Amino acid sequence: MAELKMPQINRVIITGRITRDPELRYTPNGTAVINMGLASSRRFKDSSGEWNEATTFLDTVAFGELAERCGEFLRKGSAVLVEGSLQSRSWESEAGQKRSKVELRAMRVQFLDKLGTGVPKEEREEKEEKTEEAEEELPF
Repeated sequence: MAELKMPQINRVIITGRITRDPELRYTPNGTAVINMGLASSRRFKDSSGEWNEATTFLDTVAFGELAERCGEFLRKGSAVLVEGSLQSRSWESEAGQKRSKVELRAMRVQFLDKLGTGVPKEEREEKEEKTEEAEEELPF
């Protein structure tokens, strides 16, 4: 009997929204790395025929030039299409417990929001500072 050869395919294509402002950092050798959360929802009918929605949350990571572009243009709430693969990571916590997680390693990110609708990072930071100053002036 011939052995079945399974193709090794690990490919994900998913749309969703960024759940928090992406965190861009650099490795000691200068490679850009960005971590961001992605929420993807799907609608389905349950057994009684009513529509429901389920949301899946995925930690997403990108490297290099892609990471830098994401850091420049994406923010919490941005709509994206991400192509990549699933990868698992393992580490030991500070308490000595073994931890692991599956995350999406992005190879391509398509920005789905219209150009010009995003708020530049500097402007967002200025607005946040003004909001904090205004809140400090409130009498209660």
